[in-house]
Amino acid sequence: MTNKFTAALTGAALVLALGSLSACGDDGNKELDSWAKTVCDQAAAQVTKINDANTAITKVDSAGKPLDVRRADSAAFAQISAAYASLAGIVNQAGDPPVDKGAALKKDAVSDLTKLSVSYAALQKQVDALNIADQAKFAAGLKTVSESLAKVSKSGEQALDTLRQGELGTAMAKQPGCQQGGTVSPSVSAS
Repeated sequence: MTNKFTAALTGAALVLALGSLSACGDDGNKELDSWAKTVCDQAAAQVTKINDANTAITKVDSAGKPLDVRRADSAAFAQISAAYASLAGIVNQAGDPPVDKGAALKKDAVSDLTKLSVSYAALQKQVDALNIADQAKFAAGLKTVSESLAKVSKSGEQALDTLRQGELGTAMAKQPGCQQGGTVSPSVSAS
């Protein structure tokens, strides 16, 4: 597995983050729209950080020096972890969304975003532990990291559906900070 494949999976997580903050529709109320605007305006910067980290990974030559690959992946995972932690804080500080079961939605979303942050921090530790002295061991370790990343992306997709549903998702979809335009979609490279 190449580093760009790892980046593609990280890109899936980015799209997931953006997707969790968007949905179809245009109905809503002023209080809900205000809550969504507060969250989305702040979330846009964090999504940009995730996007930037993903872009940084794709710029690393997967056939390059293992140390360079490890450094780039580690820095990207750290940045993504911090961005998810910030997203959790943004949702938490926004208060309960003014929808049915808003307190539970907020609690679940904050929990899910926090878990994603912790998962990316674990990926960073996994990358930092890769053996860079032996190319074969490094490649095998990078494959394991890619597999772990795929699991994180899949669980994150399921978890972040919380914000995408009902009135809340509709209100967030109208906000520019929660729209998907401009997402980096890295290409998958063969190893």
